Order: sequence, then structure tokens, then C-alpha cells
Amino acid sequence: MPRPRKCKNVCKLPDIKYFEGRNKNENLEPIIMDVEEYEVIRLMDKEKLTQEECAVQMNVSRPTIQLLYTSARRKVAEFLTTGTSLKIEGGTYEVCDNQSSGCNCTHCKCNNYDK
Repeated sequence: MPRPRKCKNVCKLPDIKYFEGRNKNENLEPIIMDVEEYEVIRLMDKEKLTQEECAVQMNVSRPTIQLLYTSARRKVAEFLTTGTSLKIEGGTYEVCDNQSSGCNCTHCKCNNYDK
């Protein structure tokens, strides 16, 4: 029996969840990026957090952050180089409803948004 997925803290959901590529007429399946993969990209690349800081923020281990970051970067690279679409959805995460707390909270309810 597989281990249950741990709920990850997410401060901010993406404002834009779908990016259309140049090959939109070829009926290609969009690349799906989990919300927690998006959050790792946002925290590390936009907010300039280290992997350790990102792990604390999302309430997971540093190796988990590394796996999420590697997966997210592969998906972004595939999107940029192939012209397919990118869709941000799904995952196992909790959204912080108190932005002023630094989003390292434990009061949020975990929602499993896997398909």
C-alpha cells in the first residue's frame, strides 16, 4: 500500500492557470503542473527562497522540495520548447487563508485535488 501524500502549504494560488502554446490546433494534451509544483517555482525563483526555507514554508522535507522543483522545471522546459499548453491544477495542498501569518500555518484544511 503506497504511503499517503502529505499535504503541502500553499500561500497563493496562481492567478492564471492555463497557458496556451503555439501548437493549439494540433489537439495535443496540455502539460499538467500540480499546484504545489507551481508554489515551489514561485517561492524559489520569484521570492528567492532557498530549498530549506521553501521546505519550512510548505511544511515538507527539503528532498521533497527538490523533487517538486525538478519536476516543475522539466514541465516548464517542455512547455517552452514544444509549444504545447500548460495547465496548473491538482495536487495535495492546503491554501493559507491568513496571508499575514507568513503562511507557515497549521490551521488550514487540507484538500486533496488529485484527479
